[in-house]
Amino acid sequence: MTIPSRIRPPYRADERTQLTGWLSMQRAIIHWKCEGLSEADAHRPVLPASPLMTMAGLVLHLRWVEHMWFEVMLLGRPATGPFFQEEPEDADMRAAGIPLSRLLAEYTEQCAISDGVIAASSLDQVGRHPDFEAASGSLRWMMLHMIEETARHAGHADAIRELLDERTGYY
Repeated sequence: MTIPSRIRPPYRADERTQLTGWLSMQRAIIHWKCEGLSEADAHRPVLPASPLMTMAGLVLHLRWVEHMWFEVMLLGRPATGPFFQEEPEDADMRAAGIPLSRLLAEYTEQCAISDGVIAASSLDQVGRHPDFEAASGSLRWMMLHMIEETARHAGHADAIRELLDERTGYY
């Protein structure tokens, strides 16, 4: 498993290179924000109104978001995983008892699957899942959304990390 580097894509690259570059950089930031965390800190909530918003919970959520958009929405595979179950609420962030190293490994593996889907698909390809309106988006739309989703959670991870041990930094 190779963790991507925190390097911005080239200024004058083609669209696919820029999209994959920005997504890879945001994914790498998630890994970086988890470096050196103890298991206790990885699972410790720091926001009183959001007890599932932990570093471990963010990593688990991002793993399932990758699965949902690239495998389910784009390829039309069966809608499996915590996003598609009614109980418990927010199952995609319930990481209690799961070691951070396992969560990061599964996230890395899911990102590799997503990268394979991206590489094999046209940016204009639209999703195939018949049960979800969101599947009508193109791969380009889904990639832009995943850049936004991952970057937003990288910001959460930055704030969580600062609250845990005062460690800060963007990239």
